[in-house]
Amino acid sequence: MTMTADNVLPVSDPAGAPPRLLAAGRSADALAHLSAFGPRRGLRRADLERELERSGLTGRGGAAFSAFRKLAATTGRRAPVIIGNGSEGEPWSWKDAVLLANAPHLVLDGLLTASEALGAARTVLYVHETVLVPVAAAVAERSDAGRVELVEAADGFVAGEASAVVNVLQTGRALPLDRVRRLSESGLDGRPTLLHNVETLAQLALVDRYGGDWFRSVGDPAQPGTRLVTVTGDVAAEGVLEVPTDLSVADIVAQAGGEARLAAGVLLGGYHGRWIAPTETGVAPGESAGAGVVHVLGSQRCGLATTAAIVQELAAASARQCGPCLFGLSAMADRFAELAAGRLAPQAAAELARLAEAVDGRGSCHHPDGAARLVRSALRVFGRDVHAHAEGRCLRSAR
Repeated sequence: MTMTADNVLPVSDPAGAPPRLLAAGRSADALAHLSAFGPRRGLRRADLERELERSGLTGRGGAAFSAFRKLAATTGRRAPVIIGNGSEGEPWSWKDAVLLANAPHLVLDGLLTASEALGAARTVLYVHETVLVPVAAAVAERSDAGRVELVEAADGFVAGEASAVVNVLQTGRALPLDRVRRLSESGLDGRPTLLHNVETLAQLALVDRYGGDWFRSVGDPAQPGTRLVTVTGDVAAEGVLEVPTDLSVADIVAQAGGEARLAAGVLLGGYHGRWIAPTETGVAPGESAGAGVVHVLGSQRCGLATTAAIVQELAAASARQCGPCLFGLSAMADRFAELAAGRLAPQAAAELARLAEAVDGRGSCHHPDGAARLVRSALRVFGRDVHAHAEGRCLRSAR
């Protein structure tokens, strides 16, 4: 499915909460944006840090780090750099593209507020080519966005990883850097660098306008506010929803016209996420939301075959810079493909679990960790399928 500005699904939230990020409507220009939100306050650093800490805002790009802690950690003798990351390399996520197509001014508000608070030397917005036109138009509409460097993102799954973004801006190579390097200390141009997902910046803009207490008045107290989720798979209407963070997976799926309890499984967070069973969909995604993907696997679809295909893609997407990626992911992909094809005994699941353990936390970046998480969750949720495949049967009629 191709992302367009129309991939925003209507929401009838049980709590009746109105949209926040998408309050200005579809394809909002500067006038519609100001009508919905009014001008930004542009808090000073100390005030912004205080409100962010109070808000409990966490990152919306996958890692769910505290936005307050990331901003507070960006210090040094040299003026820092701030980067808005809208590259969105996750294949089943369109939320950032939908946000940038519909609410680019809110993202720019957050980017500029953080830039001014930090006294940034450079302010970069790194976005996928599909949304370059609406974002460039939004930048041109504003008198305060002259400092924003709009950069087209590189293609590839790992190209959106934080250090890979810094690397491509610095050298033109979209490859992750070693994980021991802290961007908050030395990132782009050797300067302290604050990199946020574009949705996180849009949420930051709301905190700047309305304060931390307002922000946390909706959603899960541990991860307050709303979030954007991309619902894909076996549902009536694939697309992007804005939902409170405490809305259950089952309710999210229902908003898209699906029934989670009838699914074979639901993948939370995308390719680096984890599978959950239908019986586990009564709670909110929490930190498992990752990149905001909720993929519904219909009851007649094979979870092992689906996972095998994803692991093959993850292995192919490797930057091939370290052993866990170069050898570990390839081995996992091959073994999982054999498992899905029914060519392995049930005991092979234990070998796959050992392979996942061997790569987890040992790569130059977090790419192997995500693959390991996916594999372990698939072995748990589709355990009955593992035994059936070993006997030459598939419990599902469609692979």
